[in-house]
Amino acid sequence: MTDTERTTGAGAPGATGGAAASAATNGAAASGVAAAAAGSGVGVSPGKAGTVAAPDADAPAAAPCGCRHKSTPRSDELQRDVQRRLNRAIGQLNGVKAMVDDNRYCGDVLTQLAAAESAVRRVSELLLAEHMRTCVVEEIRQGNDEVVDEVMGLIRRFS
Repeated sequence: MTDTERTTGAGAPGATGGAAASAATNGAAASGVAAAAAGSGVGVSPGKAGTVAAPDADAPAAAPCGCRHKSTPRSDELQRDVQRRLNRAIGQLNGVKAMVDDNRYCGDVLTQLAAAESAVRRVSELLLAEHMRTCVVEEIRQGNDEVVDEVMGLIRRFS
């Protein structure tokens, strides 16, 4: 049994994997996904796949995961919207997993997967727009035009 299963009761005999278990799991997973999405492409030199950019003396210290933090916080409304959407996508993926375990019809599983992918893509769009409105604008105002290459890479990745 994993630590997550021990904490949430998932995988225990008689466990239903109900709302309490998924709520505990969803909150942790959603914040991790949000952090990963927010940090996409950060720390990678534009145009040089797999190379790490030199640390910027003025940049905030990197988190243990290597991600940087935004200098302008996201609005509470955006945070709530992103968390809600991520929780919904996680719920959809949990439903897909249950469908596969239940040997459900492939077409139905694929339809649910498409819905989950669409939900995640919408979160990406919201975060990309926020990134352009805040981080990119700030970097350009500080004279860092290289951020345009980063944004172009992100746009290519999500289009």
